[in-house]
Amino acid sequence: MASIGEILLNTLSADQQIREAATTQLEIAAKEDFKQYVVMLCQELNNEQSQARIAAGLALKNAVTAREAARREEMSARWMNIDAATRDQIKALVLITLGTQDIRAGIVTAQVVAAIAAIELPLGQWEGVIRDMLQNLSSTDNTNLRQCTLQAIGYVCETIDRDILTSQANSILTAVVQGARKDEPSEAVRLAAIGALYNSLEFIEDNFKREGERNYIMQVVCEATQSQDVQVQVSAFECLVRIMQVYYDMMPFYMQKALFGLTVQGMRSPHERVALQAVEFWSTVAEVEIDQENYRLEAIDNGEQPTHANYNFAKAALPETLPVILELMTKQDEDDDEDDWNLCMAAGTCLSVTAQSVGDACVAPVIQFVETNIRHTQWQYREASVMAFGSILEGPSQELLVPPVAQALPFLIEMMNDPVIKVKDSTAWTLGRVSQSLAECIKPDVHLQPLIEALVRGLDDSNRIVSNCCLSLMNLADQLEGEQGGDSPTSHMSPFFNGIITALMRITERNSNESFARTSAYEAISVLVTHSARDTFPTISALSTSILDRLEQTIAVQNEIVGVDERNSHMELQSNLCSVLTNVIRRVGKDIAPIADRIMTVLLQLSTAASKSSTILEDAFLAIGALTTALDSEFARYLDSFAPFMFSALSNHEEHQLCSIAVGLIGDVCRSLGSASASYCDNFMTTLLQNLQSPVLHRNVKPNILSCFGDIALAIEGQFAGYLDVTMSVLAQACNIRAAPTDYDMIDYVNGLREGIMDAYIGIVQGLKSSDGNLLAPHLTHLFEFMSTVYNDPERSDALLRSICGLLGDLAESFPSGEIKPLLQSEWVNQCLKEGRSSRQNSVTTKEVARWAKEMVKRATM
Repeated sequence: MASIGEILLNTLSADQQIREAATTQLEIAAKEDFKQYVVMLCQELNNEQSQARIAAGLALKNAVTAREAARREEMSARWMNIDAATRDQIKALVLITLGTQDIRAGIVTAQVVAAIAAIELPLGQWEGVIRDMLQNLSSTDNTNLRQCTLQAIGYVCETIDRDILTSQANSILTAVVQGARKDEPSEAVRLAAIGALYNSLEFIEDNFKREGERNYIMQVVCEATQSQDVQVQVSAFECLVRIMQVYYDMMPFYMQKALFGLTVQGMRSPHERVALQAVEFWSTVAEVEIDQENYRLEAIDNGEQPTHANYNFAKAALPETLPVILELMTKQDEDDDEDDWNLCMAAGTCLSVTAQSVGDACVAPVIQFVETNIRHTQWQYREASVMAFGSILEGPSQELLVPPVAQALPFLIEMMNDPVIKVKDSTAWTLGRVSQSLAECIKPDVHLQPLIEALVRGLDDSNRIVSNCCLSLMNLADQLEGEQGGDSPTSHMSPFFNGIITALMRITERNSNESFARTSAYEAISVLVTHSARDTFPTISALSTSILDRLEQTIAVQNEIVGVDERNSHMELQSNLCSVLTNVIRRVGKDIAPIADRIMTVLLQLSTAASKSSTILEDAFLAIGALTTALDSEFARYLDSFAPFMFSALSNHEEHQLCSIAVGLIGDVCRSLGSASASYCDNFMTTLLQNLQSPVLHRNVKPNILSCFGDIALAIEGQFAGYLDVTMSVLAQACNIRAAPTDYDMIDYVNGLREGIMDAYIGIVQGLKSSDGNLLAPHLTHLFEFMSTVYNDPERSDALLRSICGLLGDLAESFPSGEIKPLLQSEWVNQCLKEGRSSRQNSVTTKEVARWAKEMVKRATM
């Protein structure tokens, strides 16, 4: 039988069969005797003569941790089931192994230490691990031991919750900063120390607040940016980026004294990785200052004193940083891969966020750069000038941007003929930005024809530029929609609609989806259809026939598909076709009726052929939902054929997105069929109530289910009385769910849940209003208590405020003779309606609903 070392080496074999056989042997060993398995791995990792040490360390780490949370919990339990003595033996041995002569084995061992610590420290175990590692640092000259120990500390800091390590912050910080100093003889140790510092930044907050300690930390990091070792420089700049994110408020002194100069110098570094991190520093400054300014304006809107200061570092540094950023944007190479992040891309991104942060201050110098280089003989400068121009179109005031954009537009259109693909690609992107943000600069009678002709020519060019040409066409369709929206008889885009659709359909016929050209073309078709005028309906009709032809072809060849890649490509094609079909149905509405039978047949065939977990089912359901709305009561003839698919999806709790779409379809069906849907409602209600009780179903589906109760009640009106008590009981239970003040995910969920509850109440009140509103009488006190609770919650959304106002109006309208006068005269009701009408933060819709509700309440309380 092969030794553990041989088996481990075989897991790294180039031969797939040998590799898989070895992996299976390890899995069997772990299942048969996990304790013995991890002991053997630990001993192999510690064996200086073994050739399999790296594989042993990786196997040991993977035996105690995993990326998936459920699997990680299972592995943690398995580790803790080993007796304490054996676990102590393994932990002692891995700490010793940190000092191995083989640095690669030592680094893997550091990962093992962190993986075990991640299990035990939260459980109050292995509390001495940090102390023992700090002892390693203070009592040895073994460079490998110091380096690997610092790596391990860094991994632990990255993995463990900050609250667990806060009590040891002083000791960790002292050791880490000691290793990061410029007089540390080993650059490898220094690198590991800076990495550990990076991972400990969040839980050393108390230390960072103390000026003396903060000064020393900043000195050590700044000195590290000047190291002779490139990787140390990179890590030091990474550290500065993180410090700026976490401790922006404490940075003015350091920006003035050191960081301005160091980072500008860093951007000019001949080493791209160093320059990338220095550019990232200024991108981070701009992003943080955008957030700071938003916080400040939000506080002012709320009548509060701003607590977030914006020091405008990006604006102050602009004369120094902007020339370097623009220079870096010219450093492209013809062989650069568009998917690889490089210095040119980083500089362009930095300019974009800087423009959003500093606003008008960047316009004049960038325009000067553009004017100087837009006709440059070297393509890199032409590309950089176009990219720079597009990058500043968000942030500065429109008043300042309109004149240069209007002046530049003919040049940009002309540059779509540039012989260099990268220049054309950036030009198409910039035209997309213009058409999105400054469409008023595009004069339809002057610019539109040459602009669209240039973009359509671009579609027939390299796959690389198709996506940006499609983006520009989508933005034009959105911005130049007819004045009456969907009812517009024509629009500025109508004369070009047929030609654009024809060109896009040619793209969709390509066999490959290189650079996502085919996907972009389908997306553009969908958007053009959505914003089309009525005079384009003949083209849309022909388009719908072509889409159905293609869908039928994909179904016909479905069983011939072999291979994962081919199947994924096939599913993507079906998804794109369904998306276009959905948008066609939504756009033409009831005019889809002549081909509705064919559409429904194709969609049912697609649903039959799709696997239970296929995303194609979701796409087919969305198309059927659009058809339901378009056909209204005429959809009834398809319901018996479609119902089994819908109920199957409702019961498929593992695929929660599909289940959520199916819940929405119940609402679509009820709205379309009205009272005729009553015969299906027993099954609808039973299934929905069962889903609410499911421990498996994702919680995000449940707000949609509650909202669906309102759709059903609104559709069947008085016939909902038979479901009223059970529904109100379920809603009352949901009303009791609360979120902790600091649990932001739960706050969002509770707001969504409450919106679903309010939708249900509104639908029920409106549905029963026309029959017997008195059925609600036993529930009114609870209803008002819930609304009061939600209104007084500081985390409530604008949508919730609008729903409360709407429900108050509905209740007042349902009980106009003073039956609920005392409830409507509650002080909070008056405050709620006043806030709904007057707050500057509220949407126009909320204000309109609040005004109507106030009038209804006034009538009901006279």
